[in-house]
Amino acid sequence: MNLPPGFRFFPTDEELVVHFLHRKASLLPCHPDVIPDLDLYPYDPWDLPGKALGEGRQWYFYSRKTQDRVTSNGYWASMGMDETIFTSSTHKKLGIKKYLTFYLGDSQTNWVMQEYSLPDSSSSSSRSSKRSSRGSTSSKPDYSKWVICRVYEQNCSEEEDDDGTELSCLDEVFLSLDDLDEVSLP
Repeated sequence: MNLPPGFRFFPTDEELVVHFLHRKASLLPCHPDVIPDLDLYPYDPWDLPGKALGEGRQWYFYSRKTQDRVTSNGYWASMGMDETIFTSSTHKKLGIKKYLTFYLGDSQTNWVMQEYSLPDSSSSSSRSSKRSSRGSTSSKPDYSKWVICRVYEQNCSEEEDDDGTELSCLDEVFLSLDDLDEVSLP
């Protein structure tokens, strides 16, 4: 990709849906066009480097919305957590973020996918119905079924140690003083 030096890709959920997914579904160009189209399901998550847009330890790509999320070595299963994405200013519903985890056989791995989709009543479905009402016989793909995927490997050690609170330097000193109670002095 011909990107300027220092380019970083850390979009918010709202930016992914508004500036990338909505434009893709509406057949509008996206500049710069950095997120590739990728049929995810033939690839295992560790095969994504070099095929998807990588930023740090995260990979981004467009894929078709499908129920069959099987790869050559495993499958993606829903974690049962779906989030509604709202605009930050008007709190209008923009899309849905679905969480999936990758399984090798019956074993859950640390690979997580966030799948961003548009609500069912997107403007693209109305555009495609207008196209079909004109009597067009061209078989253009239904872009309202596109999703953006963000895939990353979750670090287990951070997950176990991180309870959402950070300790200050003073907290750490006080905690270490508590350990002195257990030490027997002569």
